[in-house]
Amino acid sequence: MSKAVRARFRALVRRVRRVRAVRGDEGMVTSEYAMGIVAAVAFAVILYQVITSGTVTEELQAIVKRALSAQT
Repeated sequence: MSKAVRARFRALVRRVRRVRAVRGDEGMVTSEYAMGIVAAVAFAVILYQVITSGTVTEELQAIVKRALSAQT
């Protein structure tokens, strides 16, 4: 690497370290993941209830029966 590239790289590293020191929101990432997991679980529960409802189950069974009885 040339001296100019090394100098720019070092300046970039120093800038990133300064930004990290100032921000101080390290706990935010964990809470965001937790909220994402809660939302995903809630969506999964709702989807499970919809899929296991009587109407949807009947329609899925009808689709499968039509697909199995299709003639090629």
